[in-house]
Amino acid sequence: MKSLIVIGLVLFGLGALLFYLNDMAIDLRVVYGSLSGIGIGLIIGGLVGYVSKGNAVKEAKIRQEFKQLQKEKAELEKQKLENNFNNNL
Repeated sequence: MKSLIVIGLVLFGLGALLFYLNDMAIDLRVVYGSLSGIGIGLIIGGLVGYVSKGNAVKEAKIRQEFKQLQKEKAELEKQKLENNFNNNL
């Protein structure tokens, strides 16, 4: 995701640089606009991807912790049953 943002910034900067450095003898506004538009699109796409990946990682971590807690609970219940059985003998 970070590489998309970097590429987007480079393309946006290149489009802006070419636009301002051109002496306007050749009308290439379409090229400049395309470079800038692609750059902005990649920046926004990279940010959205980065945020959604962060949310997915958090959810996976929560699920993993929940499974671990379930395992610990089952082990504690098993130990409790064994202790009660041993105490009754």
